[in-house]
Amino acid sequence: MTVTNPSLCWWVWPVILFSATFIIGCIAPLSGLGGGVLFVPLATAFTPFNIDFVRGTGLILALTSALFSAPRFIKIGMANLRIMTAIASISAIASILGAVMGLWITSALPHGQSYVLVALGAVLFLIFVVMITSKKAEFPSDGKVDSFTAKLGLVGNWFEPNLDKIVEYKARRLPLGILCFSAAGFIGGMFGMGAGWVGVPVLNLVMGLPLKAAAATSMTIITVNSAAAAWPYIANGAMLTLIIVPSVVGISIGAALGARLALRAKPAFVKYLVIVMMLFCGLINIYKGLHGLAIL
Repeated sequence: MTVTNPSLCWWVWPVILFSATFIIGCIAPLSGLGGGVLFVPLATAFTPFNIDFVRGTGLILALTSALFSAPRFIKIGMANLRIMTAIASISAIASILGAVMGLWITSALPHGQSYVLVALGAVLFLIFVVMITSKKAEFPSDGKVDSFTAKLGLVGNWFEPNLDKIVEYKARRLPLGILCFSAAGFIGGMFGMGAGWVGVPVLNLVMGLPLKAAAATSMTIITVNSAAAAWPYIANGAMLTLIIVPSVVGISIGAALGARLALRAKPAFVKYLVIVMMLFCGLINIYKGLHGLAIL
């Protein structure tokens, strides 16, 4: 590990990491993006720590934020466990393969990850455009449910306090959702972000879940994918106590608070929070990739 600013004392970084991850923890349950998708771009851009340590920590933070918020979402019925089980059982394998590939890219292809970061940023920006132009993202209209998805009975409901009624929905296009999550899990494992960066758009726009249900279900899927993807980093020693401890404490406190806020947050607020996070993370990844290629 090298420090780019030797004038800073060692204890300054734990304080910065705690403060930053607390804020990330508050945002993660509201947006359904998990902690890794926000932590990794910011940490690699503004801290002196090695990329492997940052990616390993990102997966642990994604897992932590999900574990502290998912139980509450499950209790109130906002998260759909049937959908989580169907998707995570397959996408978790892709997450492990992505983590192994990410560690290999760092050592074998120093500039390879820069190209992937640019591509990832472009995908995030595309998702941003799709979501901002979608008129029914908060509560998608019921579409035709394919026979495969219908047989699994992927339906759900929860009491929405902002509407003072029970919201019911039916999922659709499960095979396409699994394919998208598997690709996202592979990329998320590669860069330590988990699959949360695509979870909400896929569940909302592809599978037809209301936005708040999509965010809650995304957090439950992150618990499985991130746990699976973290093992290759742990096995290769890509974990640093100086980063892990303050970050886990900060995101744990923030996620517990964010989970309470998520239930009462207005669907429109959740929509625009997700949109802003997609745009922000997309631009950060594009900038990082171009900077790594010495273009910026």
